[in-house]
Amino acid sequence: MMTAPGDAVTVVAVVVTRHRRDLLAKSLEVVAAQTRPPDHLVVVDNGPDYPAAETVAGCPLPSTYLPSQRNLGGAGGFALGILHALALGADWVWCADDDGRPADVAVLETLLAEAYSRSLAIVSPVVVNINDPGTLAFPLRRGLHWKRRRDELGGEDPSQDFLPGIASFFNGALFSAAALDVVGVPDYRLFVRGDEVEIHRRVVRSGLPFGTSLRAAYAHPDGCAEFKPMLGGRLHAQDPSDEIKRYFTYRNRGYLMSQPGMRRIGMLEVFRFALYFIGTKRDPRGFAQWLRLVRQGRAERFYRP
Repeated sequence: MMTAPGDAVTVVAVVVTRHRRDLLAKSLEVVAAQTRPPDHLVVVDNGPDYPAAETVAGCPLPSTYLPSQRNLGGAGGFALGILHALALGADWVWCADDDGRPADVAVLETLLAEAYSRSLAIVSPVVVNINDPGTLAFPLRRGLHWKRRRDELGGEDPSQDFLPGIASFFNGALFSAAALDVVGVPDYRLFVRGDEVEIHRRVVRSGLPFGTSLRAAYAHPDGCAEFKPMLGGRLHAQDPSDEIKRYFTYRNRGYLMSQPGMRRIGMLEVFRFALYFIGTKRDPRGFAQWLRLVRQGRAERFYRP
């Protein structure tokens, strides 16, 4: 079991932003107000044409502002930020996007306590809807059932406050530096969409202990609308309305399904999306586009649209 107290270690918060200074300011306000504040803040700005330098400078935490003249996406932004945090000597790296924020001021303190008491390499808070904290920001599958409310996660045991093997890595998750030595940083080639799933794949294969603490929450805009239910909610298909998001979602998914640890569900993906596009949405062209982008990802043709 890890025994170092939370105050004796260095925690660096890493936030990736692009063209959302107002949201970033709200996020940093809560990050800085933590009962156990981060020792340093690293902000990677993918949109220096609309710079967030003043917003970062207004945060009371010691900070580093890293503007990127090329949009690195979420994957590249977190890779750059995490490597910089490690170079600063971080023992723990706390990752967050600019449109979400800790649900209260005790989140980091709670995550550190959970990590040490449970000997975890990585620990995540529950990601809740920023406008309705009782609802999850993203649906979570447990077996054949999809959970959409926070109070459903503990199951029948109200005392259960930890979900092993489940985590949302870039929405408030806390990584130990030792864990990052093993799993590395996000794959820049993915740009956006799927980078978190790919890190999850690496963490699972590494055997590192990780999970979600139900005692801490991270507030994020609702993302459930993309997940379309089928067969009475037993299956879901992700169908972003934005064409760019759809491109990266399906292309990167093709790559992911070809990787060790995820190949077994590749055929299920074909069935699931065929059922969605042809049987539910009545959109054979959409299924053809899905197939084309999945094949592009499997071939590792990571071109940007």
